[in-house]
Amino acid sequence: MSTPASALSKISAVSKRGASEFAADVRAGLSKPRKELHSKYFYDDLGSALFEAITHLPEYGLTRADERLLRVHAPDIARLIPAPCTVIELGSGTGKKTRSILTALQPPSGRLRFFPIDVSADALARCAHDLADVAEVHPLEQSYLHGMASAVAERKLGESLLVLFLGSTIGNFERSCAGEFLRNLSQCLQPGDALLVGADLVKNRERMLAAYDDPTGLTAAFNLNILGRINRELGADFELRNFEHQATWNEPERRIEMHLRSRKDQTVSIAEADLTVHFQSGETIWTESSHKFQLSEMADLAGETGFQVAAHWVDREWLFVESLWTVR
Repeated sequence: MSTPASALSKISAVSKRGASEFAADVRAGLSKPRKELHSKYFYDDLGSALFEAITHLPEYGLTRADERLLRVHAPDIARLIPAPCTVIELGSGTGKKTRSILTALQPPSGRLRFFPIDVSADALARCAHDLADVAEVHPLEQSYLHGMASAVAERKLGESLLVLFLGSTIGNFERSCAGEFLRNLSQCLQPGDALLVGADLVKNRERMLAAYDDPTGLTAAFNLNILGRINRELGADFELRNFEHQATWNEPERRIEMHLRSRKDQTVSIAEADLTVHFQSGETIWTESSHKFQLSEMADLAGETGFQVAAHWVDREWLFVESLWTVR
């Protein structure tokens, strides 16, 4: 099934607005004393393809743990969701992991509605095609909260919502920002609605580091692609060979940090951001934080943000949790 023309026109309009937002965010991030770029900009079409490849690496067990839990416990999750239900997914990608949930939630009559929200038009088109047999798919190329607003506006009378936030994407937020985001999310919902949030748990340090610095160099390519994207979309002149991927474990903050380290003193111009940036040798751009959690934190986080925990499911092979929360 092809993506509807109305959805494609919405995607095009959002993409134009997104270009100016991208330029503004790049200008702000690279103008800070400690330079940074927002991890959401990893996921252009090339970045999404590279990340998909990373999920198959033996070192990166997070995605497989996520998928195992969803596959095994989809019927348990479905039993806890009031019918009729519509599913919304934040950062859906191609929706590969979501099939088991959608299948378990199939209504006895009619079609289950699914609103995948993502910044990659190609991933959304593939999602709409691949899941057309199990749901009526309404792709939204928007940011999380804008997409939520669009999807919630389509709620039908008497219908509950299940929001999926999988893959430990919550770990990419600073902890204070994660709380603020989840509070905003709960305010979009009604009592009885649910959020299924995946979170990577703290484990052996070397095992965690290997997942973000694989020997094949795929994660390095994924990290460097954010500079390539700035070149392609914002008219920059980054020389990617002059930067190297770096992954470190920050013990006090319990997070993996990814950086791009300048190999030399250099100057980069970014035409569309009206910016010239100077880098010293050894200076880094902070591109991602991947916070890891203790299981007890999930209940605390739910309670602080307008939710309560309905159930936890933990993968013992990789130490990953799917936590089902309901709106209080």
